[in-house]
Amino acid sequence: MINEITHEIRMRLKENAPKLTIDQKSRMYNILNSYNSNFIGYGNKHSEIEKLVREIHNKYQFSYEDVCEIFKDLVNSDVHDDKIAGIFLLNRFKKHFNEGTISLFYQAIFKHCDTWAFCDSSCIRVIGPFLAKNDKLADITIDNWANSKNLWIRRASLVILLKITMVKRNFEEAYVFDIVEKMLKYPEEYIQKGIGWLLKTCSNYKPDVIFNYLNKNKNLPRIILRYASEKLSKEKRAIILAK
Repeated sequence: MINEITHEIRMRLKENAPKLTIDQKSRMYNILNSYNSNFIGYGNKHSEIEKLVREIHNKYQFSYEDVCEIFKDLVNSDVHDDKIAGIFLLNRFKKHFNEGTISLFYQAIFKHCDTWAFCDSSCIRVIGPFLAKNDKLADITIDNWANSKNLWIRRASLVILLKITMVKRNFEEAYVFDIVEKMLKYPEEYIQKGIGWLLKTCSNYKPDVIFNYLNKNKNLPRIILRYASEKLSKEKRAIILAK
């Protein structure tokens, strides 16, 4: 049955794919910016993929253990839409999530992540909301992942933390700034953008705290300052970005 479900998802994603112009397809590939030379993107909207997996879930009777196997099969695909479908389908079993779910995503991101979108969708849709309910496991996960040699695992630690911040509408200042300081040693653009995104998210809840941090650390990479200051007032952003 698992093979049947996986096959149906893949076929329907391909059959339902929108007819993209050359320019539209080029734009999508540029945005996703995959380093996988075999990367394929059909261009299905997330809402359409969500609808498809809901229909699959209603059509078949399968367990959490089954969906974990389906997830592993789908994310081990060069097709971006397959990977996203795997995330969305697994998320329909959130009441069964446990510590093993975190390990499952670690392996998926470590082995099969080829775009920022797969990394971020995993964290925003699944990992972050789950860990927001378990502070101890969240701290362990974020700390361990932040020290990974893998780019996407490190970025995931930042995105998980920002999602938890969104859920709780609050953050522990010392903890966030400690993670930021650890990440500053990494030069990759996706890490620096992740730092900026985290600080921007935090600024929604404690704008003065973030402004003061940025103002004291104006030697941060320019890309971090730009992202992090986006939600500040026009006047405060001008101060942060002033050379």
